[in-house]
Amino acid sequence: MKKRIEISIRLQQLYLFEDDDNGDPQLLRQYPVSTAANGPGEQMGSYKTPRGRHVISDKIGAMAPLFAVFSARQPTGEIWNPQLGAAHPERDWILSRILWLDGREPGKNQGGEVDTHARYIYIHGTSEEHLIGKPTSHGCVRMRNADVADLFERVEEGAAVNITEW
Repeated sequence: MKKRIEISIRLQQLYLFEDDDNGDPQLLRQYPVSTAANGPGEQMGSYKTPRGRHVISDKIGAMAPLFAVFSARQPTGEIWNPQLGAAHPERDWILSRILWLDGREPGKNQGGEVDTHARYIYIHGTSEEHLIGKPTSHGCVRMRNADVADLFERVEEGAAVNITEW
């Protein structure tokens, strides 16, 4: 049975489905998320959340503690806490787990100036859990740390991810 993710920008929700033997989707989990403060869009440098069909190309951070800090997809050895956040207010914190997305629609979210993977668009944990449910990211899909760790364990690399405006 195949699992897939649907992300609604309008509703700020992520839905995890599994198709049953008849191909009918069964909702397994629903999580609140935060997509881009700048809204939807695919252009490099836009700080917008890309729409359309994607897959999870890489799962990064298995077994990392919650609130583990990542930079360039590598653990820094830091564990985020409010004091660390206050000491580095300029950082866009990528925490706990990373599900790196790869666009599947040439010219829309794959290739050239619209390439989701080259834009480093992830589903990841955040230091701003209190803002989940509001569009506040720089393009990625942010989740609560416990939620992204839970999702990470439920999906495989290659799982489909569809991001829509609805």
